[in-house]
Amino acid sequence: MTHAPRQPSSQAQAQQLLLDILPGTMPSLDGFVPGANLAALEAVRLLGPGRAVYLWGGVGSGRSHLLRARAQGAGCHYLDARSPAQRLHALATDEDQSLSLVAVDDVADLNPAAQAALFALFNRWRTAAGTTGAFALLTAGDRAPLTMPLREDLRTRLGWDLVYRLEQLSDEDRAQALRDRAQQRGLQLSDEVLRWILTRCDRDMGRLTALIDTLDQYSLARHRPITLPLLKDLLAGTPAAPRNP
Repeated sequence: MTHAPRQPSSQAQAQQLLLDILPGTMPSLDGFVPGANLAALEAVRLLGPGRAVYLWGGVGSGRSHLLRARAQGAGCHYLDARSPAQRLHALATDEDQSLSLVAVDDVADLNPAAQAALFALFNRWRTAAGTTGAFALLTAGDRAPLTMPLREDLRTRLGWDLVYRLEQLSDEDRAQALRDRAQQRGLQLSDEVLRWILTRCDRDMGRLTALIDTLDQYSLARHRPITLPLLKDLLAGTPAAPRNP
């Protein structure tokens, strides 16, 4: 007996919508909400060959957003503590590999092999500065360079050029950013929905703006206006019944 293929449930569809959109949204410098971090944003935007920037701040400060956004294009590489140390080592030692920018995130969590590779990369960066092989180096961590739990010679190298501390966005900045995002999509967020998002959801602005995009699509798919119950249904993966068009 042949059975018809099982259609995914509405709950599975809602969960997949979140999985598809939230983690995969490509960050951009234009999409970064600077708040008090305008100088850091401009330094990253203007970072050129032979220069280095180190960003530090807590979770949700936007450092990973900036590194991922800047490390796009030919010759650009983004790595973090989960990347194989061999990959970082290759960037540091393969002179035949043309580099434009290397971004290394979460440096506090690098294992000893990755720390040694980053040390070698700094040496290559310094040697290449002022030559046709010059490249930019962008690193980030959760604390100031000299307080990092790293080998001493690497700690000092993190502070060789520009260092910026990233301040957390104020609730007012975050709220305005979400209103702007909603307005771009032709949406109106009620104060109730906005307040719930700001107090209950991830503080990372990249994920919050992606949530607005997802909520817009979910609202259209369910033929329901954006309300707090609809938002809770989306996040819980238990969608409300669609309204007849």
